[in-house]
Amino acid sequence: MNKFSSFAEFYPYYLSEHQNPVCRVLHYIGSTLVIAVLLYVLFTQQWVWLWLLPVIGYGFAWLGHFLFEHNKPATFQYPFYSLAADWVMFKDFLTGQLKHKLPVKSG
Repeated sequence: MNKFSSFAEFYPYYLSEHQNPVCRVLHYIGSTLVIAVLLYVLFTQQWVWLWLLPVIGYGFAWLGHFLFEHNKPATFQYPFYSLAADWVMFKDFLTGQLKHKLPVKSG
């Protein structure tokens, strides 16, 4: 059981739990849809659709973990760090920094 005292310690662990590219793509799809729904809600003021945000965001991510990564999502043990790390990973992907931060696969 890992204990992290900072986000800087947690983020490399989080990336190590996202080695499968399909899992990461599902995270990105979920994050993009969360932004789209949030913008829709803000522009239309149809607040009832806010319930979709966690369903979309976590749904796509958890499918990636269960079907492709075959590990338990970090959200279950580190909900706040995991949520922040998901957005940092998305930012790192969009800015081309992720490939330099992903751990090298062993084996």
